[in-house]
Amino acid sequence: MPGLFDLPHRVVPPVVRALWRPTVEGLDHVPRTGGVLLASNHLSFFDSVVIPVVVPRRVAFLAKSDYFTGTGLRGTLQRLWFEGLDMLPVDRDDTASAVASLDIALEVLRRGDAFGIYPEGTRSRDGRLYRGRTGVAHLALTAGVPVVPVGLIGTDEVQPVGVGRPRVRPVTVRFGAPIEVAGRFDGLPSGRARRLVTDEVMAAIQALTGQEPAGRYNERPADA
Repeated sequence: MPGLFDLPHRVVPPVVRALWRPTVEGLDHVPRTGGVLLASNHLSFFDSVVIPVVVPRRVAFLAKSDYFTGTGLRGTLQRLWFEGLDMLPVDRDDTASAVASLDIALEVLRRGDAFGIYPEGTRSRDGRLYRGRTGVAHLALTAGVPVVPVGLIGTDEVQPVGVGRPRVRPVTVRFGAPIEVAGRFDGLPSGRARRLVTDEVMAAIQALTGQEPAGRYNERPADA
């Protein structure tokens, strides 16, 4: 069974790199060891594939719990696929489960692993960058780990919202300098500290992608 779980790690990266040949910039900003948050803009389901493919260490992401509950052979293979890619199930329609997912992320960070997060909370449907939710700051401040901003360009063309099969299109992945939070916000109210960290992360992502901000990251489309 371990071989089956490891199969996606052996097969997916070379296939994705061969087909999409992603352009990668700033990879040296990603620490090779220790807990770290990779905070990215979110344009496509493909985002959660391309980031682990180009990072030289395993990166855990959250995924809809529906991907883990299918039945029959197809459901089993799908579950093994997502588990093999270090995806962690979360029920996005359940508030308690969403809160519990932060605890799962903290476990990942505290054992010295990398965790990927989309501060916007959902995919952008119009290409603009929306206000980050403060979960990214909560994780960084609680675990005392750096945040590496990630800018994805072109993934919305690979797999737009509503399109099941990915297309071959140019993709660029940019990593920014780590944002260190330990000790910088001591003495500030926790809510204020989380907002400041989150806004700093979103500004760094915007600088990497050149995306048009939706206001000052403070608006969201009605369907997001």
